[in-house]
Amino acid sequence: MTITRAREILKHQFGYDSFRMNQQAAIETVLAKKDCVVLMPTGGGKSLCYQIPALMLDGLTVVISPLIALMKDQVDALRNNGVEAAFLNSTQTGREQTEVFQRVRNGELKLLYIAPERLLQPGDQFIDFLQSINVSLFAIDEAHCISSWGHDFRPEYIQLGKLKRFFPEVPLIALTATADKLVRQDIFERLNVKNAELFLSSFNRPNIYYRVEAKRNSYARLLEYLETRRDESGIIYCLSRNSTDSLAADLRDEGFNALSYHAGLDKATRDKHQELFLKDETKIIVATIAFGMGIDKSNVRFVVHVDLPKNIESYYQETGRAGRDGLQSEALLFFSWADVIKLKGFAEVEGNKSQTEIMLKKLNTMGAFGDLKTCRRKFLLNYFSEDAADEKCGNCDNCNTTFEMFDGTILAQKALSAVARTGQRMSLGYLIDFLRGSQAKTIWDSHKTLKTYGVGADISKNNWFDYFKDLIAQGFLKQAENQYLTIVLTEKSEDVLKGNVRVELFKVTIKEEKKASLVPENAPTYFQDLFDELKRVRTTFAKTENVPPYVVFSDATLVEMAAYLPLNQDEMRKISGVGDLKLQKYGVDFLEVIKDYCDLNNLESRINLKSPKREPKKRTKRDADGIDTYNTTLDMFNSGLSVSDIAETRSLAKSTIEMHLVRFIQSGEVNLEDLVDENKVEAIKNAIVRLNAGGVIAPVKEFLGEDYSYGEIRAVLATM
Repeated sequence: MTITRAREILKHQFGYDSFRMNQQAAIETVLAKKDCVVLMPTGGGKSLCYQIPALMLDGLTVVISPLIALMKDQVDALRNNGVEAAFLNSTQTGREQTEVFQRVRNGELKLLYIAPERLLQPGDQFIDFLQSINVSLFAIDEAHCISSWGHDFRPEYIQLGKLKRFFPEVPLIALTATADKLVRQDIFERLNVKNAELFLSSFNRPNIYYRVEAKRNSYARLLEYLETRRDESGIIYCLSRNSTDSLAADLRDEGFNALSYHAGLDKATRDKHQELFLKDETKIIVATIAFGMGIDKSNVRFVVHVDLPKNIESYYQETGRAGRDGLQSEALLFFSWADVIKLKGFAEVEGNKSQTEIMLKKLNTMGAFGDLKTCRRKFLLNYFSEDAADEKCGNCDNCNTTFEMFDGTILAQKALSAVARTGQRMSLGYLIDFLRGSQAKTIWDSHKTLKTYGVGADISKNNWFDYFKDLIAQGFLKQAENQYLTIVLTEKSEDVLKGNVRVELFKVTIKEEKKASLVPENAPTYFQDLFDELKRVRTTFAKTENVPPYVVFSDATLVEMAAYLPLNQDEMRKISGVGDLKLQKYGVDFLEVIKDYCDLNNLESRINLKSPKREPKKRTKRDADGIDTYNTTLDMFNSGLSVSDIAETRSLAKSTIEMHLVRFIQSGEVNLEDLVDENKVEAIKNAIVRLNAGGVIAPVKEFLGEDYSYGEIRAVLATM
């Protein structure tokens, strides 16, 4: 079992040319039967670190995941790549679960996804079952859930430390996208893998543009933001279930395709809303930040937080659901310190003072991120103990904003005087109203007689807010660590009040922002209308197979097709995300669309512009012994074996064998009636003519239904 074989699986099974980050090192460690811990950013390809070894090791890989919805998505994607996988969870009937157990016993599965509760049943029943079969690898997803220092602590995860006691010889791989140093230490200790290797990839998501806007008129700004993104998929996070439902309803009233998703909805509704979103039939999901969606949708183009996440880990993980396909995406946060104050009431962990302090500290760090004037990406990377290569990333709002300074000494003296004269016990909102001379009943009568009352009436509320936050950031004021975040003076305050120090404040001028492109800088411009047509073909396949569109091909793959214009199977194979099975299943249809587009617009293939990559030797036309795989199938077919018999003997999919044989119809070596029942031929021909399908079979399959296979349709098409 060499890394060469792993590269072949990466290319031919999953359609990728090369490993990313620490994937190869993690795979080599697992194949050497050693434990490892993998930290890799959301969308970085963590799952391949155990999926590829699962296909190489003799036995079953057991994947422990806390997210039921994510299990089904990953299993669907694996099956679509020709991998035998299944899951066991509470959504299945007893009969369905029995079938899965039977497939495990028969050795038919390579991967089995389960929840930690299933693994740790009372009496260790499931452990006993696993000990009766050949388990080759344990993979623990979302491993940060094991740590009480983390943002998503799950008590049931602590019991996973049993695995190394029951299965000391079976390698274990723990994976997460969000873990600071304390959480990493917990993962090693609580899983009993103290000698495991750590693979720490960069937390940088360079394709995500981070933007923070003040939470003022946020609904109107949100509508403006969404208006330019009507054809894109996005997630909007809210604090409460009620606001989630009401915002989704308001967006629908404005003509947006939006649905809500939270724990208060009944399961059938949640499942329906999630499925519509995954299949691109709903563009926007509005969700509670407290509810983990487990979304593995690759073409989410934007994530909006209308309310503040409780910590940087949650923010990083939730924004990381954008741009998992590597294309340019955005993360927009509407920020208000009022949200920080509101969340402090939810941060307390009853009966656990130390845990409460951890949560409050994380919340204050989230507030600091919202108030930041420097590079947001650098802040995020530093939080996870990673040094940023540059001071400016060029792909966040602060790095695209010019911050000018001005002499704000007089303004600072007014602000500090207001704090001093009101006794250092008032909130930020009160102080701003006091400076502006508000007549609100909340202003104390005794304060209205003070000299400072109303001296800042010429400055807007919003600007005063910014100036106060600037003064806090520079250390001239600070927020007391109490429930109301009252503003108090510091050691530096006296020099300002006496006029001994000049204070500079920020004056903000926003640069003109450019709309991000989906295409990497070194790639040719893609044709939008061709991209849209390819998406329609993808949708047809997805509906027929009842899977999300991105399981067929990701947006990134379609963008490459629409940019490089592959015109034959060899060229299509060079497109990232096109593996052997997908090429056989979908290649003809997508190539037909690209060819028609090129003919219509007098275009030629641009595959020569694609940067060459080292590829594993192709094994599509010859088997391991160097024998032509198509002729092998033909010889077996001529010897009297059926398509099903050949598929079973060669350990290939039935659809693959049909594809092999269709090649020999036009040469006359295989007769149409050998592959298609004569009663079906006329119906297939009529459908092809009626739909004017040309060489595209997806609409024909959808029209004819389940009784007709892709192989039968292709066979008839070959005679026309």
